[in-house]
Amino acid sequence: MSTLVIRFDAPFIVFFGDIADEVYAKTGLGLVQWRRADCLGQWRLPGCGMDAGVADVTLAGAKAQGARTLIVGSAAVGGGIPEQWVAALCEAAAAGLDIVAGLHIRLATLPGLAAAAERGAARLIDVRVPPPGLPVGTGRKRSGLRLLTVGTDCACGKKYTALALERELRARGRAADFRATGQTGIMIAGQGLPIDAVVSDFVTGAAEVLSPDNAPDHWDLIEGQGAIFHPGYLQVTVGLLVGSQPDAFVVCHDPLRQTIAGWPDFPLPTIGAVIGRTIGIGHLTNRAIRCVGVALNTSKIPAGERGAVLAHYADETGLPVVDPLIDGVGPIVDRMLAVFPT
Repeated sequence: MSTLVIRFDAPFIVFFGDIADEVYAKTGLGLVQWRRADCLGQWRLPGCGMDAGVADVTLAGAKAQGARTLIVGSAAVGGGIPEQWVAALCEAAAAGLDIVAGLHIRLATLPGLAAAAERGAARLIDVRVPPPGLPVGTGRKRSGLRLLTVGTDCACGKKYTALALERELRARGRAADFRATGQTGIMIAGQGLPIDAVVSDFVTGAAEVLSPDNAPDHWDLIEGQGAIFHPGYLQVTVGLLVGSQPDAFVVCHDPLRQTIAGWPDFPLPTIGAVIGRTIGIGHLTNRAIRCVGVALNTSKIPAGERGAVLAHYADETGLPVVDPLIDGVGPIVDRMLAVFPT
């Protein structure tokens, strides 16, 4: 059994449609952040409130610059495509751009898109399709070291933190691999396993497939999904936690968020509560599990206030606290290597 391999041609443009909130644009933002050299720009429809900080392009302009692929930048609740986007996607496909999406709906089911792709000799590439034949989880202990990123909510930095940890470990000469579990991570890495598209009975088995036996000093940095206190998505979090059997985990948190995004009746849990519940459930398959750090998203906090915010959470948890994209993850890696020497 192997993970899903996704290949699409660069350069690409990111299609944001008319997304109003960046929480639902994390796929496009992730591609811009981690594959910037391959991104020609963003295509936005009227009313779009999302700006990834790259050039705005038209379809004709993108084609003239050599664009090969359009990536749907949405990560909307339910994984669908808004009706008002379909005409633009058909136009792009008919013009010869491959269309890549990581949504629960299949591209070929959108009205007119398959025919448009045939006219333009374009491919329709669905990322959120798990490989066949996934097993039920065994709970068997595997060799190697694993770290899972978990969150107080969705879209709070789990993917970015895992990618940053992989980069830092490799820079130190350590064997490490980012293990993608969501559509954006799979597009960035080129392979992975879309864990939230797996039938529930096989989620823990899929997590085992994603992070197999490895050398004793090898780290798998596993991209977390959902959130363990999330009323809609906790099931994928629990399955991934039990199946990945992490030795270590990092809690990701947006300090400006007060409630679960999209679920305003549910207050955000504390980091301490997330640590406690993660250890409690994680004990089932790895009794040595422990938290090694906290990753904050401080992008919207004034620069002069960042230090105090980081210090507050460090005092509260007794753990290394960083913003991976601003501070790097060196202190967390220091803790990982001290706790799990090889």
